[in-house]
Amino acid sequence: MASKHHVRAKKHLGQHFLNDESIAQDIVHGLTLHNSYKNVLEIGPGMGVLTKYLLESTEYKTYVIDIDTESIAYLKKNYPDLEDHVISGDYLQLDVQALLGNNHAVIGNFPYNISSQIFFKILEDKAQVPEIVCMLQKEVAERLASPPGNKSYGILSVLLQAYYKIDYLFTVEADKFNPPPKVRSGVIRLRRNEVERLDCDEKMFKRVVKQGFQNRRKTLRNALKPLNLPEQVQEMDLLNQRAEQLSVADFVGLTQEITKWSK
Repeated sequence: MASKHHVRAKKHLGQHFLNDESIAQDIVHGLTLHNSYKNVLEIGPGMGVLTKYLLESTEYKTYVIDIDTESIAYLKKNYPDLEDHVISGDYLQLDVQALLGNNHAVIGNFPYNISSQIFFKILEDKAQVPEIVCMLQKEVAERLASPPGNKSYGILSVLLQAYYKIDYLFTVEADKFNPPPKVRSGVIRLRRNEVERLDCDEKMFKRVVKQGFQNRRKTLRNALKPLNLPEQVQEMDLLNQRAEQLSVADFVGLTQEITKWSK
């Protein structure tokens, strides 16, 4: 195995390479729904600290994708077991279904600067992604797993929790990386729930959630004014609350009412 410093961490790619093997194993062991998929896609493998443990499994095939050509070259040289499963490219532009088929898990130490974009992409592919295990900036990880009523609960919390059960697994200190980031990290697991489609207009649902949180200190009655809510909806007691107080079911119910009275 080549030197751990073979790939230079690139600031513009948000790269911080995990250098603790036991934590790498714990992240990989976070994948548990092996009977739900035959392929696992690792995003941003770097020098393969997770990859080596993914390759130990006989329950699924491991694919890796990285935009860093230096990392791609390193992986091809040092992990021949990956064969032709090394993808040089941008996950955000990837036609996942064409490459991996119907069901696959996603894992990775996500680059902190594009983690939200990765999740929006996963939401697009949610029918094919039953499980995700990933490491993020600690505050972001906590936000995604946060229940309603918490100040960290936000847009992506609601959109993801509509389709996934999210568990915060553990915290990783900055000194476990090279170079160390300026923040602590958190590992979360997302497991697909039973909801295939929300019981409302999903486009309107997203609009309501995003608009509600754009002015999160305001009550929904004020925050949702740009949507020109029907008069019947404006009378709802629910609008006296702030967006962070509403559960996914509350947002679904509100969206139903908006759609009903907008016709």
